[in-house]
Amino acid sequence: MARLGGSEYPSIQQIRLFLLLAEELHFGRAATRAFMAQPTFSRHIKTLERDLGVALVDRTSPRVALSAAGEAMLERMRAVVGAMQELRREADAQAGSGRIVIGSFEAITSLPPIPAILDELRRRLPRLDVQVLRTGFDATEAVSRGDVDAAFLFLPVPNGIRALPLDSGPRCAAMPADDPLAAEGPLALADLADREHIGWSDRIPKVYQDFWAVDPRPGGGPARYSSHAMGDFESGLQVIAMGGGLLFPPAVGRELYPRPGVSYVEVTDLEPWTSALVWMPANHDKPFVAALRKAARAVLSRTCG
Repeated sequence: MARLGGSEYPSIQQIRLFLLLAEELHFGRAATRAFMAQPTFSRHIKTLERDLGVALVDRTSPRVALSAAGEAMLERMRAVVGAMQELRREADAQAGSGRIVIGSFEAITSLPPIPAILDELRRRLPRLDVQVLRTGFDATEAVSRGDVDAAFLFLPVPNGIRALPLDSGPRCAAMPADDPLAAEGPLALADLADREHIGWSDRIPKVYQDFWAVDPRPGGGPARYSSHAMGDFESGLQVIAMGGGLLFPPAVGRELYPRPGVSYVEVTDLEPWTSALVWMPANHDKPFVAALRKAARAVLSRTCG
């Protein structure tokens, strides 16, 4: 492990940049994520190495790789950043201000009671900066990675993610408008047995794929899938419009996502959707996540009676 003669304590910014590089293993992509020019980004990494006194990156091959020291220090650096984030959150909470990043699966934040929950949170904490980050079908990945503090999305979610159910409603079939069955609704799942569901990106949890594709089907047989790898609803709609398959989204999609070439058809035996507020157990006691849950429960208590 080469010593570089360092003695200074590194900055949190330097550590954050190194963690980006460890994720991307590419200086250009990491610099882009940091909204920084690549030469500037590289200088920060070199300064971090000098301050620590060890080489963190192996630059001897075309592909960027972490050195043995970089690999050994990676988890400690993540812990340092996590501790600083906790300190910042606690200080902000004590001051009644700060920021919460809330994930939103597609346009789910337009569905009741979510707008009322966000309004209630802002009413309770007027100095809180509430940021909503839109996600696709990989929303649970954003939650588990810590990209968001909590999220509004549709159930089900993988084990290990906590959820507060909010509302439910009917689903339908989103299918090519020129499909003969599109004009024959309402339909049953059996009517669609030979239609392909659009294929999923492998980043989407299996429990989510199975529920939304109704796999297995009521008779026990597997769903049929197209060769596509859908990662978000918008791309799925494009595939549908080209005749490439169907989806079983919330029926409210016909109002939120009207698209040429796509018909939303009632299917009588689809299990309803359920929206939820979700968070990781590690975030459960964070002040702003707790405040968001309290706001949600307050709204639910008013709307449910």
